[in-house]
Amino acid sequence: MKQNVERRAEILGEYIKNEKATVRDCAGHFGISKSTVHKDVTQRLIRLNPALYRGVREVLDTNKEERHIRGGEATKRKYLSLKSHR
Repeated sequence: MKQNVERRAEILGEYIKNEKATVRDCAGHFGISKSTVHKDVTQRLIRLNPALYRGVREVLDTNKEERHIRGGEATKRKYLSLKSHR
């Protein structure tokens, strides 16, 4: 993934848009840091491919709106798991 930075930004953007992935999911899939993914798709992609950027931005905004729900679900699973181990 340490290829051309511009190409990497487009690959990451396509992955997020097509898979409706979070930044964390994308980083894990490609084996790079969340910071790198975020910088590539929010700062570099807008000047490289504005149309792709808009699609990625929609996914990122949706993920941001839903993150409190995902966090609550994770906490619920954690405590249910702890309760069942007793």
